Amino acid sequence: MTNVTPSIPEPMLTPEEVVRQLRAVWAQISLPETSAAPAALRRRLAHVDAKFVQAAVNATGASNVVQQALGRTDEDLRQEIDVAARWSAVADELRGMLQSVLGANTVRRQRIGLAALQTYKICQQLARDDVHERLGAHIAEMKKLNKFGRSRKKAPQPVPEPIKTL
Repeated sequence: MTNVTPSIPEPMLTPEEVVRQLRAVWAQISLPETSAAPAALRRRLAHVDAKFVQAAVNATGASNVVQQALGRTDEDLRQEIDVAARWSAVADELRGMLQSVLGANTVRRQRIGLAALQTYKICQQLARDDVHERLGAHIAEMKKLNKFGRSRKKAPQPVPEPIKTL
C-alpha cells in the first residue's frame, strides 16, 4: 500500500502581501526614458505601421550615414522591437490579472450585498418577537439606507407654457 498524504493547499496571499510584491517587482522594472516629442506626437509615434518600421530598419542597415545620423544601428532597432514585443506579453498578463482581480472583487461585493439584504430581512422577521426588540433601531437605520426597498420619486414634469399669439 502506498502512503498518500493529502496535499496541503498553499496559503493564499493577503491583498497587502500582493501589493507589497507588486511594488517590489515594479521597483525592479527598467523603464525607458520618455521621448522629447510632444505628447500628441508620442501617441501617434507608438502606432507607426509595423511594415513601415521594418522597412526603416532595413534602410538603417543599408547605410552607415543613416546609422550615424540616427545614432543607432539596425541591430539596436531590432533588439528594441524584440524587447517591446516581449513586454507586450507582460502587459497582456497584467491586463488579465487586473480583469481577474476586478471580477473577483465584484463577486465579493455581491456576496456582501446579499448577506446585508438577507440580514435586513432576517432582522425584520426576528423583530416581530419582543425578545428581539433591540433590533428595531438597526432595522430603522437599514430601512433608511436601503436603496433596493424604496421606489424612486419621479421628478415633476415641467408644465409647458402656453404659446402667446399676437
